[in-house]
Amino acid sequence: MPEASSAADEPAYGRGLPLDPDPAQAEALLTRASTLVAALFDGVGDRPVAGTPTDPAFVAGLLADRPGEAQPIEAALATLMEAIAQGHESRTGGHLAYIPGSGLLTAAIGELLASAGNRYTGLHAPSPGAVALEVGVLRWLCELFGMPEGAQAVLLSGGSMANLTALVAARERHAPGRPQLATVYVGEQAHASVRKAARTIGILPEHVRVCPSGDGLRLDVETVRVMVKQDRADGLVPTAIVAAAGTTNFGAVDCLGRLADLAADLGVWLHVDGAYGGFFRLTERGRARLAGIERADSITLDPHKSLFLPFGTGAVVVRDRRALVDAFGEEADYLRDLPDADQLPDLAELTPELTREWRGAKLWLPLKLHGLAPFVEALDADLDLAAWAHDELAAMPGVTTCGPPDLSIVGFRVPGDDAAQDAALAHLNAEGRVRLSSTHLDGRVVLRLAVLSHRTRRHHVQYVLDRLRDWLERPTTGTT
Repeated sequence: MPEASSAADEPAYGRGLPLDPDPAQAEALLTRASTLVAALFDGVGDRPVAGTPTDPAFVAGLLADRPGEAQPIEAALATLMEAIAQGHESRTGGHLAYIPGSGLLTAAIGELLASAGNRYTGLHAPSPGAVALEVGVLRWLCELFGMPEGAQAVLLSGGSMANLTALVAARERHAPGRPQLATVYVGEQAHASVRKAARTIGILPEHVRVCPSGDGLRLDVETVRVMVKQDRADGLVPTAIVAAAGTTNFGAVDCLGRLADLAADLGVWLHVDGAYGGFFRLTERGRARLAGIERADSITLDPHKSLFLPFGTGAVVVRDRRALVDAFGEEADYLRDLPDADQLPDLAELTPELTREWRGAKLWLPLKLHGLAPFVEALDADLDLAAWAHDELAAMPGVTTCGPPDLSIVGFRVPGDDAAQDAALAHLNAEGRVRLSSTHLDGRVVLRLAVLSHRTRRHHVQYVLDRLRDWLERPTTGTT
């Protein structure tokens, strides 16, 4: 019988932190990290959006960095914190550009524990507890959106992957083996990820029909009807209508009920991109404005937007679980030893991923620690702020808006040409306390004020309004 090896016989992996720190080392590392995490959240709601100006030398150093000698913990963590600090502070209440993403500490803790546990959740058998926890949250998503028995939700990396997953299911349901004949119908304000997804799964770019609308904001139902009938007459295979439950540009909500009627009448898949606006369904006003979403064949959601989770948390909800299995289910000889699913699904047969991170923990833990009420209150407050901002903007001489917001994004223009819009935007953002962004509508530049962070307060929006009044009252409007 061989003698037991001594500590001196153990391999030396280097002079830095062991790959498996002992309990004391692990506790020291986590204690130091927890101090840094607490600092990241201290007063974050009122931090300037501008953040720390980018240091070109620091960025160049990171690009040149390669693994080598181990660093002391303090030095490595200091570099990591400096990398975080570079660029815009997206978590602050003054971040009113694009679609704000604020992030929750409790979600980060859930993600840390999930990563530390490192449970494999592509199949149910290796980690039934982890899969069950995630599936419970997924069932809640199906119930929240009024889906019937047999529906299925899946967590993904974000809205882009959710849109792609939904379109694959639609293609396999309506145009199996014929992607070159499949057609998809989108509005002028559809997210770019829809076109990218269609192209990725073999649908020809010219078969992604961009349907013009009367107001430029919402998908026109009758235009879609005409296009679908014409394409079918031409031998093509109308596959999916993609509606919006809050467009990225202006937060506009399509006529979901009428589009559901149309899709049912024509036998076409209805996908609703609710990445930005879907979770407003938690509020009374949101349920009214998103009426009809429960009739969709699939829905994209981004908990990292309107549930305030860290980036990398998306979801798709599909009315018929079988559609996902038909699209992504695949047998593999090397998995033959695993038992068949009973109560728990194998998530790998529902998406392109076999290996996947355990995403459920960072959604489950915040809901359990906070309860649902604070999320509803925050979304209601966002609706209130956007409505108030719109009314204030509409009352300013010379300012035109894109109409009262459907949800929490307000589009507007100041007097003057596109150059004046760009100059006004630069003025609003100049001090770095807030950040707005711009887009195009009917070929003209439009400014956007997007309220979605749970940290955005009235004083953040008031600052924008005051800065805009200063701009409008300048002797020569249109210059910085």
